[in-house]
Amino acid sequence: MDKQHSMARLVRELRKLTGLTQEKFSARLGVTFPTINRWENERAKPSPLALEKIESLLRSFGDKGEALHRANFGKEA
Repeated sequence: MDKQHSMARLVRELRKLTGLTQEKFSARLGVTFPTINRWENERAKPSPLALEKIESLLRSFGDKGEALHRANFGKEA
């Protein structure tokens, strides 16, 4: 699986784990709703700053976040 596809899946699954809509998830990460939509549909990838926020959110979920990261990228968060 290529990295962009993995990132799209990771963003989608993390958003679902938080129980947030794309609109509310975008507000949590400080980006726009269309940005989340583009990430999830593989039309764009997160910026380095957005990646830091995603990683922080993953860490906040502890083992669940680590498992989600590993499932998408095959390594620990």
